[in-house]
Amino acid sequence: MFIHEQRLDSKETIFKNEVNTKFDLYNSLFLTLPFYQVKNTGLALPYFFAHCEKGILDQLSPDEIIETFFNDQMGLTNPKEITDLLFRFIQYIERQVVLFDAVEDAAYSKIRVDTDTSSLSSLMNNAQQDEALYKRIQECLREFKLRLVLTAHPTQFYPGPILGIMTDLTAAIKNNDVNSINLLLKQLGKTPFFNKEKPTPVDEALSLNWFLENILYQTASDVHNKLEEVFKLNLGNHSLIELGFWPGGDRDGNPYVTAETTKEVSSALRKTLFRCYYRDFKKLKKRITFIGTEKHLADLECILYANAFNSENIELSNIKEELLGILRKIKDVLINNHDGLFIELVDDLGWKVKLFGCHFASLDIRQDSRVLRTAFKECISTDELKGQVPENYFDLSEEEKIKVLPLSRANFTDYKSFNSLSQDTLDVIRLIKELQHTNGKRACHRFIISNCQKASDILQLKQLFLWSGWSPEELDIDFVPLFETIDDLKYAHDVMDILYSYKIYRAHLERRKNRQVIMLGFSDSTKDGGYLMANYSIYYAKHTLTDISRKHNIDLAFFDGRGGPPARGGGKTHKFYASFGKDIANKQIQMTVQGQTISSYYGTFESSINNMEQLIHAGIHSALEKQGSNTMDSEQEALFADLAAVSHNYFINLREHPLFLKFMENQSPLKMLSQINIGSRPVKRNGNSELKLEDLRAISFVTSWSQVKLNIPGFYGVGTALKAIKERGEWKKLKELYKNVGFFKTVIDNCMMSMSKSDFRLTQYLENDETYGAFWTQMKNEFELTKGLILDLSDSDTLMEKNPIDKMSISIREKIVLPLVIIQRYAIIKCLQTDLSDKEREIYTKLAMRTIYGIVNAARNSA
Repeated sequence: MFIHEQRLDSKETIFKNEVNTKFDLYNSLFLTLPFYQVKNTGLALPYFFAHCEKGILDQLSPDEIIETFFNDQMGLTNPKEITDLLFRFIQYIERQVVLFDAVEDAAYSKIRVDTDTSSLSSLMNNAQQDEALYKRIQECLREFKLRLVLTAHPTQFYPGPILGIMTDLTAAIKNNDVNSINLLLKQLGKTPFFNKEKPTPVDEALSLNWFLENILYQTASDVHNKLEEVFKLNLGNHSLIELGFWPGGDRDGNPYVTAETTKEVSSALRKTLFRCYYRDFKKLKKRITFIGTEKHLADLECILYANAFNSENIELSNIKEELLGILRKIKDVLINNHDGLFIELVDDLGWKVKLFGCHFASLDIRQDSRVLRTAFKECISTDELKGQVPENYFDLSEEEKIKVLPLSRANFTDYKSFNSLSQDTLDVIRLIKELQHTNGKRACHRFIISNCQKASDILQLKQLFLWSGWSPEELDIDFVPLFETIDDLKYAHDVMDILYSYKIYRAHLERRKNRQVIMLGFSDSTKDGGYLMANYSIYYAKHTLTDISRKHNIDLAFFDGRGGPPARGGGKTHKFYASFGKDIANKQIQMTVQGQTISSYYGTFESSINNMEQLIHAGIHSALEKQGSNTMDSEQEALFADLAAVSHNYFINLREHPLFLKFMENQSPLKMLSQINIGSRPVKRNGNSELKLEDLRAISFVTSWSQVKLNIPGFYGVGTALKAIKERGEWKKLKELYKNVGFFKTVIDNCMMSMSKSDFRLTQYLENDETYGAFWTQMKNEFELTKGLILDLSDSDTLMEKNPIDKMSISIREKIVLPLVIIQRYAIIKCLQTDLSDKEREIYTKLAMRTIYGIVNAARNSA
């Protein structure tokens, strides 16, 4: 215990020296740099920071803070001069966030990488000394898979040039290269932060390609090779690490994603990959200059160059085995004739070809079940398919629907009169076959059904594939149901029981080695039922789906839709996966990686390798070490369920409050999220209709509350639930649950992280508001109740005190963006005034919008 505390103290000291001190140093340099039209702005900014902090302590409203600063300290009363300077403050602050990211990334290996007994390296060292442990891990890894799926959900805004500057700035800080730091800060000050137009899905894909090309291409291969080498796995076609990709494939609620988009993104992924191969080849060619390798090198160069830079003029096909064959020939020559010299370069490229083939990352296709049902309905109404199913098909019961589905093959092409979404559905089903032929079966082999509620949703999609020319034998597709609302999660096992019992679908699974992937969504379940109920429902669904899959001898893999903040399934991800007991299938870890999580976890070589290793270690740890202790018994599960039920009721009462949506619309920047040029997807479904909570995207829902620093989705109802359990005399049992069950502990710890990013002082002025006073007070009281009881439950004095590095990072980031939040609140207050001209309202709206970027980006350590 003493050693652990000593190590924490040491890391805290390192954080203060390597992050706090360096940030203060380089920030002072940054603030004195002269930028176009912002002369002296940097010098005024520290005074503005101090004034904001004092204003909050004095309980001034945001408009009072802004106006007293400009009137008293700057001598400015002209509204235009005030807003102009505020815009320039925003420019500086959003770049300060980038600087802090770079400083923290530069110190990553010193403050983040685990060197203790919980690390993967330590586990590998122990395994090499313990033959029994070594064999157990070997067996585990032969079935294990880590699948990271990059998504384009708009929860971070760093354009490609900024990412490049951040990478170089991180390296310069790490090397204490002051001259380079100075130049890069100047470049940062002059580089635009936002797009003039909304990005297209292809733009989003190209942006995420930066992480594939510059980071994950090398790090995924390095981690995979390290495990393969240590544990002598001989995995064949099985990969321990896979990359997935949603931009260009995820069309759920995004009308801008079409089959042509999907094709274009797949092509871009292939070209990016072959550019990476060619880059490695040039290094290899520079070293392998030996007799007997000339022809093989020339053949390899010709193929790689054509696919990387001249693909329009060649017939594309899956050439993975051809590439591996040439590399094997080069390797044989090196072994037989040249003492194996530089063989490691050939092996490195060979590993990458095995991992990435011709596709780089698998494109997942996703569409809402309601869209798929409409496409099916339009199909059965045509003359070509008439009679295949009864005309009253959609009036039948679920059991009757399944009985009458023919699941027979056809080649239906007469669908150009269908609505655009139905056309796209049938187009992309045909396109998948083309992509598999061109880039390999791993290029596109999963179709995810959002809002999946019935077994027929999955079977109808399979029928659409069969009507589109696919034969059952060639149907190399995972049909992945996505369960995300509280009700869907509750009854998911019943849906899968029906599906597993259906002979034709069971035959499909047998061709896929009896494997089924099921996706569970965190974000919508939180919006639907609140934080505790969402997490309990995820646990319940995982438990019951594991039971029913094992009953049918199905090898189940969960794919988790996880966002950045805890309210969308984020938080300490590796702890989440290490916390599963034997009642939950956990042979594979599949998860979405989005927004802040991509840059904070996979934005540098060190962080990428460390986080992949942490997740793999979590999977091994869960499988081998913690199965018994992390398995809830019936009494513990019932206690968790009771907590969730109380919390759910309290959250629903707030959600149904007549001021709930009104508060979001008027007091948060919700309306402005649709206007900022971050993502291609609309903020809500049914874009032209009146705002309804069910149509609002979970990302927008959570982001709105985090912008206003209330973070309601991350804690509301937790305190009331804890109080109810305490009042019925079961507090000791609850403390035991927190202490002994990893999943529950992770849920509470992530709640603490969410609360650490809440600051009710920023909206304190609403306490006496005629409209919102009582509503705001209700939320504040729940926050205080939750905070007090969680501290008691976790035996803590302050939130996150047992995670001091994260706590310090969050504290600094919240301090950096404090003026942005105040500016945003000031602008929103101004926008609510009825006597503004259209021009004035437009200016204040833009002011509020510009603050959104920096506040979002600063939250990267939510994940």
